[in-house]
Amino acid sequence: MIAYEELLQEAEDNNIEVIEFTFRGTNKGMYADGVIAIRRDIETVIEKKCILCEELEHAYTTVGDITGLETIQNRKQEQIARNRSFERLIPLKSIIKASFTYCTSLYELAEHLDVTEEFLKEAIEYYQSKYGLYKEVDNYCIYFSPLTVCKYKYEK
Repeated sequence: MIAYEELLQEAEDNNIEVIEFTFRGTNKGMYADGVIAIRRDIETVIEKKCILCEELEHAYTTVGDITGLETIQNRKQEQIARNRSFERLIPLKSIIKASFTYCTSLYELAEHLDVTEEFLKEAIEYYQSKYGLYKEVDNYCIYFSPLTVCKYKYEK
């Protein structure tokens, strides 16, 4: 699992300043010109971590001003950063490992993975749109709806 502090260190190592900011509207984070702004009134470190990860991905992948999502190109860049943050914070193997801990709900799984429940739900939707109903990883099969992990190859 990636900790919030590790993401802060990554930002610093890449000369990206992270500040807390008072946004108008519903924006929770933004990247521009080497600065990541995270909404000041976000209370949990877990939510800040999810936002910071996505904004770091914007720093690495986004070109130009994409604050207006009216164009297809801007929406595509937004989705690329979001998808990369899903893959960083919730890799498929972490879902398999979490299944060994007997997480029985999305809430428990999100808590175990140290992400918000909303972020987890969006990540599962992303994986399902990318892979379909399931994805085979190592000797396991991850079904996305409902989220289930099964061992499908047994070694002799």
